[in-house]
Amino acid sequence: MESGLMRQRECQPLCALARELRENVSKLKKLEYLNLALNNIEKIENLEGCEELAKLDLTVNFIGELSSIKTLKHNIHLKELFLMGNPCASFDHYREFVVATLPQLKWLDGKEIEPSERIKALQDYSVIEPQIREQEKDHCLKRAKLKEEAQRKHQEEDKNEDKRSNPGSDGRRYADIDATLSSLESKDHLQAPDTQEYNTKKLDKSEDDLEFWNKPCLFTPESRLETLRHMEKQRKNQEKLSEKKKKVKPPRTLITENGKALNVNEPKIDFSLNDNEKQIILDLAVYRYMDTSLIDVDVQPTYVRVMIKGKPFQLVLPAEVKPDSSSAKRSQTTGHLVICMPKVGEVITGGQRAFKSMKTTSDRSREQTNARSKHMEKLEVDPSKHSFPDVTNIVQEKKRTPRRRSEPKIIPSEEDPAFEDNPEVPPLI
Repeated sequence: MESGLMRQRECQPLCALARELRENVSKLKKLEYLNLALNNIEKIENLEGCEELAKLDLTVNFIGELSSIKTLKHNIHLKELFLMGNPCASFDHYREFVVATLPQLKWLDGKEIEPSERIKALQDYSVIEPQIREQEKDHCLKRAKLKEEAQRKHQEEDKNEDKRSNPGSDGRRYADIDATLSSLESKDHLQAPDTQEYNTKKLDKSEDDLEFWNKPCLFTPESRLETLRHMEKQRKNQEKLSEKKKKVKPPRTLITENGKALNVNEPKIDFSLNDNEKQIILDLAVYRYMDTSLIDVDVQPTYVRVMIKGKPFQLVLPAEVKPDSSSAKRSQTTGHLVICMPKVGEVITGGQRAFKSMKTTSDRSREQTNARSKHMEKLEVDPSKHSFPDVTNIVQEKKRTPRRRSEPKIIPSEEDPAFEDNPEVPPLI
């Protein structure tokens, strides 16, 4: 009986929706077009309050009480009415009865009502009405029988489902001992795969589905509800299968069992690493408009990890850094995350805990130049000569000569035999 209650609960939302629509549709005073096609309506009622209603579509319903259209007389603006696909549309003199009952109609089932057709329907109305009443009674009797059969069938289906869920009379499950023993013996040698069971279940369900859709059924509200239940059951089964198929994604391994950190870029963002003598700078191209609260930075001596919206970014560093002295800043214009990690003077190797002094690029270049200088060939130079200029001899001082005393000039006299008196030469003063 539990499955029967479940089916009743499934139908309750539909019934509640129909009841709410029936009770509140009359409050729509300015409603002009109402489409209620493909529903389980068996009687026209509660539409008197829709004062502006001009078009009503009741196609493919279960209206058997054709006399219920008299309630539409109060809808004076009603011009179009569709009743095709209903049991009442197969009644004799159906069109004449509707045309005579609703004088405000202009179109019925998509066909215009001619004035001559209306006059003739009004003339024959007294004869047509009792015939319509008799056909309605026959329809009501058939509907009562169909309802009883549908209810009985529904109860049988509930009992079959109860038997499937509870095979034993006392609600317990019983199994064949021989079958269990044989299965246990065979389990030691061979084990049936789960895929085979899944395929057999899938085939059984597809066969049941084809059987349901190929089975002939009557055109009744109960058959439509049964179809709805079957589709709902299929949807739930598919959801269960999809949940089983869904595999839980294993968490990404960031550090191996040996303690080795791995390089991971699950957010798939661009980055750049700058390694200089003093520090290592990591520039992450984080999304510009992402909230900073969604970013978590963890700096370790040998690697750095950044969680971006729960996705890890991990990078192994080329040298050991100081986590306590590291800093992380984010640009307000580009949104990039810049992590500055100062280096330490000693590094720790993974296998042995031996401390080695870090060699910078300048130290390495010096070592290389020293090694080259050792192998360089030198030219032989005379040791007597200096290999560099003598600064003291650059400027040579002049030798000091002793000053001579100025001797008096001897003026030749006229008595000197070598003296020649030239008149052209002026006399000496």
